[in-house]
Amino acid sequence: MKPEELKEAILKLKAERDAVILAHNYQREEIQLLADYIGDSLDLARYSAKVKEKVIAFCGVDFMAETASILGLDKTVLIPDPEAKCPMAAQLPAELVREAKRKHPDAAVVLYVNTLAEARAEADVTCTSANAPMIVNALDEDKILFGPDRNLAWFVQQRSDKQIIPLPDRGYCYVHRMFSPADIMLLKERYPDAEVLVHPECDPEVQKLATHICSTSQMLTRAKASPAKRFIIATEIGLVERLRREFPGKEFIPALETAVCEQMKEHNLEKLYEALRDMKHEVRVLPEIAARVRAATERMLEISGRATRD
Repeated sequence: MKPEELKEAILKLKAERDAVILAHNYQREEIQLLADYIGDSLDLARYSAKVKEKVIAFCGVDFMAETASILGLDKTVLIPDPEAKCPMAAQLPAELVREAKRKHPDAAVVLYVNTLAEARAEADVTCTSANAPMIVNALDEDKILFGPDRNLAWFVQQRSDKQIIPLPDRGYCYVHRMFSPADIMLLKERYPDAEVLVHPECDPEVQKLATHICSTSQMLTRAKASPAKRFIIATEIGLVERLRREFPGKEFIPALETAVCEQMKEHNLEKLYEALRDMKHEVRVLPEIAARVRAATERMLEISGRATRD
Protein backbone atom coordinates (compact mmCIF):
# COMPACT_ATOMS: atom_id res chain seq x y z
CA MET A 1 0.00 0.00 0.00
CA LYS A 2 1.02 3.59 -0.57
CA PRO A 3 1.67 5.76 2.54
CA GLU A 4 -1.70 7.51 2.37
CA GLU A 5 -3.51 4.20 1.96
CA LEU A 6 -1.59 2.78 4.91
CA LYS A 7 -2.55 5.74 7.09
CA GLU A 8 -6.23 5.31 6.22
CA ALA A 9 -6.04 1.58 6.88
CA ILE A 10 -4.35 2.14 10.25
CA LEU A 11 -6.97 4.67 11.32
CA LYS A 12 -9.75 2.27 10.30
CA LEU A 13 -8.15 -0.59 12.24
CA LYS A 14 -7.58 1.70 15.21
CA ALA A 15 -11.31 2.39 15.39
CA GLU A 16 -12.23 -1.27 14.91
CA ARG A 17 -9.83 -2.47 17.60
CA ASP A 18 -10.67 0.36 20.01
CA ALA A 19 -6.97 1.22 19.99
CA VAL A 20 -4.79 4.19 20.84
CA ILE A 21 -1.38 4.87 19.26
CA LEU A 22 1.36 6.10 21.59
CA ALA A 23 4.72 7.27 20.25
CA HIS A 24 8.00 8.36 21.78
CA ASN A 25 9.60 11.64 20.74
CA TYR A 26 12.29 9.72 18.84
CA GLN A 27 9.88 7.96 16.49
CA ARG A 28 9.83 8.50 12.73
CA GLU A 29 7.82 11.55 11.73
CA GLU A 30 5.27 9.37 9.91
CA ILE A 31 4.54 7.62 13.23
CA GLN A 32 4.46 10.85 15.24
CA LEU A 33 1.94 12.40 12.85
CA LEU A 34 -0.39 9.43 13.22
CA ALA A 35 -0.05 9.03 17.00
CA ASP A 36 -2.77 9.98 19.45
CA TYR A 37 -0.13 11.00 21.96
CA ILE A 38 3.62 11.73 21.73
CA GLY A 39 5.90 12.10 24.73
CA ASP A 40 8.96 11.07 26.69
CA SER A 41 9.14 8.10 29.05
CA LEU A 42 7.39 9.93 31.92
CA ASP A 43 4.65 11.35 29.69
CA LEU A 44 3.97 7.95 28.15
CA ALA A 45 3.94 6.20 31.54
CA ARG A 46 1.38 8.68 32.85
CA TYR A 47 -0.73 8.38 29.70
CA SER A 48 -0.63 4.58 29.72
CA ALA A 49 -2.05 4.55 33.23
CA LYS A 50 -5.21 6.39 32.14
CA VAL A 51 -5.89 4.97 28.67
CA LYS A 52 -9.56 4.14 28.14
CA GLU A 53 -9.17 2.19 24.89
CA LYS A 54 -8.78 -1.59 24.96
CA VAL A 55 -5.60 -1.72 22.86
CA ILE A 56 -2.37 0.29 23.06
CA ALA A 57 -0.19 0.28 19.94
CA PHE A 58 3.09 1.36 21.48
CA CYS A 59 5.70 2.86 19.19
CA GLY A 60 8.77 2.94 21.39
CA VAL A 61 11.34 0.46 22.65
CA ASP A 62 10.83 -2.68 24.73
CA PHE A 63 11.05 -1.28 28.26
CA MET A 64 8.51 1.45 27.41
CA ALA A 65 6.01 -1.07 26.07
CA GLU A 66 6.54 -3.13 29.24
CA THR A 67 5.66 -0.05 31.31
CA ALA A 68 2.50 0.47 29.27
CA SER A 69 1.53 -3.17 29.82
CA ILE A 70 2.17 -2.91 33.56
CA LEU A 71 0.30 0.36 34.05
CA GLY A 72 -2.41 -0.35 31.49
CA LEU A 73 -3.58 -3.32 33.57
CA ASP A 74 -6.31 -4.91 31.42
CA LYS A 75 -5.14 -3.35 28.15
CA THR A 76 -3.62 -5.28 25.27
CA VAL A 77 -0.26 -3.68 24.43
CA LEU A 78 1.19 -4.26 20.97
CA ILE A 79 4.65 -3.24 19.78
CA PRO A 80 4.89 -2.98 15.96
CA ASP A 81 8.42 -4.41 15.83
CA PRO A 82 9.50 -6.64 18.75
CA GLU A 83 13.14 -6.07 17.77
CA ALA A 84 12.90 -2.48 19.02
CA LYS A 85 15.07 -3.25 22.04
CA CYS A 86 16.97 -0.62 24.04
CA PRO A 87 20.69 -1.52 24.26
CA MET A 88 21.10 0.49 27.46
CA ALA A 89 18.26 -1.34 29.20
CA ALA A 90 19.98 -4.62 28.36
CA GLN A 91 23.12 -3.46 30.21
CA LEU A 92 21.43 -3.93 33.60
CA PRO A 93 20.22 -7.50 34.19
CA ALA A 94 18.18 -8.20 37.31
CA GLU A 95 20.89 -10.32 38.90
CA LEU A 96 23.30 -7.37 38.86
CA VAL A 97 20.75 -5.33 40.80
CA ARG A 98 20.25 -8.13 43.32
CA GLU A 99 24.00 -8.48 43.77
CA ALA A 100 24.37 -4.72 44.42
CA LYS A 101 21.50 -4.83 46.94
CA ARG A 102 23.29 -7.59 48.86
CA LYS A 103 26.47 -5.52 48.88
CA HIS A 104 24.68 -2.29 49.91
CA PRO A 105 21.70 -3.33 52.09
CA ASP A 106 21.33 0.24 53.43
CA ALA A 107 20.88 1.77 49.95
CA ALA A 108 17.67 2.67 48.15
CA VAL A 109 17.43 1.38 44.59
CA VAL A 110 16.39 3.98 42.02
CA LEU A 111 16.21 2.66 38.49
CA TYR A 112 15.72 4.72 35.36
CA VAL A 113 12.61 3.54 33.51
CA ASN A 114 15.01 2.80 30.63
CA THR A 115 15.44 -0.62 32.27
CA LEU A 116 13.77 -3.95 31.58
CA ALA A 117 10.91 -4.96 33.85
CA GLU A 118 12.73 -7.85 35.52
CA ALA A 119 15.41 -5.46 36.78
CA ARG A 120 12.92 -2.72 37.69
CA ALA A 121 11.14 -5.25 39.89
CA GLU A 122 14.16 -4.93 42.20
CA ALA A 123 13.78 -1.14 42.52
CA ASP A 124 12.30 0.82 45.40
CA VAL A 125 11.24 3.50 42.93
CA THR A 126 11.79 4.27 39.26
CA CYS A 127 12.63 7.61 37.67
CA THR A 128 12.95 9.30 34.29
CA SER A 129 15.45 11.84 33.00
CA ALA A 130 12.83 14.50 33.72
CA ASN A 131 12.42 13.71 37.41
CA ALA A 132 15.52 11.77 38.54
CA PRO A 133 16.96 14.41 40.94
CA MET A 134 13.53 15.02 42.47
CA ILE A 135 12.95 11.31 43.07
CA VAL A 136 16.37 10.74 44.62
CA ASN A 137 16.12 13.76 46.90
CA ALA A 138 12.65 12.74 48.08
CA LEU A 139 13.97 9.49 49.58
CA ASP A 140 15.06 9.03 53.21
CA GLU A 141 18.14 6.94 52.39
CA ASP A 142 21.52 8.65 52.04
CA LYS A 143 22.94 6.00 49.71
CA ILE A 144 21.38 5.38 46.30
CA LEU A 145 21.99 2.56 43.84
CA PHE A 146 21.22 4.22 40.52
CA GLY A 147 21.15 2.71 37.05
CA PRO A 148 21.61 2.01 34.27
CA ASP A 149 22.85 5.30 32.77
CA ARG A 150 26.15 6.52 34.24
CA ASN A 151 25.77 10.04 32.79
CA LEU A 152 22.30 10.46 34.28
CA ALA A 153 23.75 9.28 37.60
CA TRP A 154 26.40 12.02 37.31
CA PHE A 155 23.69 14.58 36.53
CA VAL A 156 21.76 13.52 39.66
CA GLN A 157 24.92 13.59 41.80
CA GLN A 158 25.45 17.25 40.92
CA ARG A 159 21.99 17.97 42.36
CA SER A 160 22.04 15.81 45.47
CA ASP A 161 24.02 15.45 48.69
CA LYS A 162 23.35 11.72 48.70
CA GLN A 163 25.92 9.11 47.68
CA ILE A 164 25.05 7.94 44.17
CA ILE A 165 26.43 4.53 43.20
CA PRO A 166 26.15 3.90 39.42
CA LEU A 167 24.83 0.51 38.43
CA PRO A 168 26.44 -0.82 36.27
CA ASP A 169 29.61 1.21 36.52
CA ARG A 170 29.62 2.23 32.84
CA GLY A 171 26.02 2.05 31.62
CA TYR A 172 25.31 4.35 28.69
CA CYS A 173 23.06 5.31 25.77
CA TYR A 174 25.02 4.91 22.56
CA VAL A 175 23.14 7.77 20.87
CA HIS A 176 23.81 10.36 23.56
CA ARG A 177 27.45 9.33 23.78
CA MET A 178 27.85 10.37 20.13
CA PHE A 179 27.92 14.06 21.11
CA SER A 180 31.33 15.57 21.85
CA PRO A 181 32.39 18.87 23.44
CA ALA A 182 34.02 19.77 20.10
CA ASP A 183 30.67 19.41 18.29
CA ILE A 184 28.96 21.70 20.78
CA MET A 185 31.76 24.29 20.86
CA LEU A 186 31.81 24.52 17.06
CA LEU A 187 28.06 25.15 16.93
CA LYS A 188 28.19 27.65 19.79
CA GLU A 189 30.81 29.63 17.88
CA ARG A 190 28.72 29.46 14.71
CA TYR A 191 25.45 30.35 16.47
CA PRO A 192 26.38 32.49 19.50
CA ASP A 193 22.76 33.53 20.06
CA ALA A 194 21.51 29.95 20.36
CA GLU A 195 20.46 28.23 23.56
CA VAL A 196 22.11 24.82 23.97
CA LEU A 197 19.71 22.14 25.20
CA VAL A 198 21.45 18.93 26.25
CA HIS A 199 19.99 15.61 27.39
CA PRO A 200 21.34 14.30 30.74
CA GLU A 201 22.37 11.01 29.11
CA CYS A 202 25.15 12.97 27.36
CA ASP A 203 28.69 12.87 28.75
CA PRO A 204 29.43 15.29 31.63
CA GLU A 205 31.77 17.36 29.43
CA VAL A 206 28.87 17.95 27.04
CA GLN A 207 26.42 18.68 29.84
CA LYS A 208 28.77 21.38 31.14
CA LEU A 209 28.40 23.28 27.84
CA ALA A 210 24.61 23.38 28.03
CA THR A 211 22.44 26.41 28.57
CA HIS A 212 19.88 23.97 29.97
CA ILE A 213 20.06 20.23 30.65
CA CYS A 214 16.67 18.81 29.73
CA SER A 215 14.70 15.66 29.16
CA THR A 216 12.97 15.62 25.79
CA SER A 217 9.72 16.91 27.29
CA GLN A 218 11.63 19.67 29.06
CA MET A 219 13.25 20.64 25.74
CA LEU A 220 9.78 21.11 24.27
CA THR A 221 8.71 23.19 27.26
CA ARG A 222 11.86 25.30 27.12
CA ALA A 223 11.57 25.91 23.38
CA LYS A 224 8.01 27.14 23.87
CA ALA A 225 8.76 29.42 26.85
CA SER A 226 12.15 30.83 25.82
CA PRO A 227 12.48 34.18 24.06
CA ALA A 228 15.38 32.69 22.10
CA LYS A 229 14.82 32.09 18.40
CA ARG A 230 17.57 29.52 17.88
CA PHE A 231 18.41 26.31 19.72
CA ILE A 232 21.16 23.71 19.47
CA ILE A 233 19.63 20.33 20.36
CA ALA A 234 21.77 17.52 21.77
CA THR A 235 19.49 14.52 21.69
CA GLU A 236 18.11 12.05 19.14
CA ILE A 237 17.15 13.60 15.81
CA GLY A 238 13.46 12.64 16.13
CA LEU A 239 12.91 15.35 18.71
CA VAL A 240 14.43 17.97 16.39
CA GLU A 241 11.82 17.04 13.78
CA ARG A 242 9.03 17.48 16.33
CA LEU A 243 10.41 20.82 17.54
CA ARG A 244 10.60 22.15 13.98
CA ARG A 245 7.03 21.03 13.34
CA GLU A 246 5.56 22.52 16.51
CA PHE A 247 7.57 25.76 16.62
CA PRO A 248 7.97 26.83 12.96
CA GLY A 249 8.99 30.37 13.96
CA LYS A 250 12.14 29.13 15.69
CA GLU A 251 15.29 27.42 14.41
CA PHE A 252 16.42 24.06 15.78
CA ILE A 253 19.94 22.89 14.98
CA PRO A 254 20.83 19.25 15.69
CA ALA A 255 24.10 18.97 17.56
CA LEU A 256 24.73 15.93 15.36
CA GLU A 257 22.73 15.00 12.26
CA THR A 258 23.65 11.33 12.69
CA ALA A 259 22.31 11.04 16.26
CA VAL A 260 19.79 8.35 15.37
CA CYS A 261 18.45 5.61 17.64
CA GLU A 262 18.23 2.70 15.24
CA GLN A 263 16.03 0.73 17.61
CA MET A 264 13.44 3.52 17.88
CA LYS A 265 13.34 3.74 14.11
CA GLU A 266 12.46 0.05 13.73
CA HIS A 267 8.77 0.99 13.69
CA ASN A 268 7.11 2.17 10.50
CA LEU A 269 3.58 2.48 9.10
CA GLU A 270 3.56 -0.99 7.56
CA LYS A 271 4.59 -2.68 10.81
CA LEU A 272 2.05 -0.63 12.77
CA TYR A 273 -0.67 -1.64 10.31
CA GLU A 274 0.26 -5.34 10.51
CA ALA A 275 0.37 -5.28 14.32
CA LEU A 276 -3.16 -3.85 14.49
CA ARG A 277 -4.46 -6.04 11.67
CA ASP A 278 -3.19 -9.29 13.18
CA MET A 279 -3.18 -8.18 16.84
CA LYS A 280 0.39 -9.48 17.02
CA HIS A 281 3.53 -8.78 19.04
CA GLU A 282 1.68 -8.43 22.33
CA VAL A 283 3.86 -7.32 25.22
CA ARG A 284 3.28 -9.23 28.43
CA VAL A 285 5.02 -9.09 31.79
CA LEU A 286 4.79 -11.91 34.34
CA PRO A 287 2.21 -10.97 37.01
CA GLU A 288 4.66 -11.22 39.92
CA ILE A 289 7.17 -9.00 38.07
CA ALA A 290 4.45 -6.59 36.96
CA ALA A 291 3.14 -6.10 40.50
CA ARG A 292 6.57 -5.14 41.82
CA VAL A 293 7.34 -2.83 38.89
CA ARG A 294 3.91 -1.25 39.22
CA ALA A 295 4.61 -0.43 42.87
CA ALA A 296 7.96 1.19 42.02
CA THR A 297 6.44 3.09 39.08
CA GLU A 298 3.41 4.27 41.01
CA ARG A 299 5.71 5.53 43.74
CA MET A 300 7.53 7.58 41.10
CA LEU A 301 4.27 8.97 39.77
CA GLU A 302 3.09 9.76 43.30
CA ILE A 303 6.32 11.65 44.15
CA SER A 304 6.19 13.50 40.81
CA GLY A 305 2.54 14.39 41.30
CA ARG A 306 3.15 15.56 44.87
CA ALA A 307 5.98 17.81 43.72
CA THR A 308 3.76 19.27 40.98
CA ARG A 309 1.00 19.96 43.51
CA ASP A 310 3.46 21.53 45.93
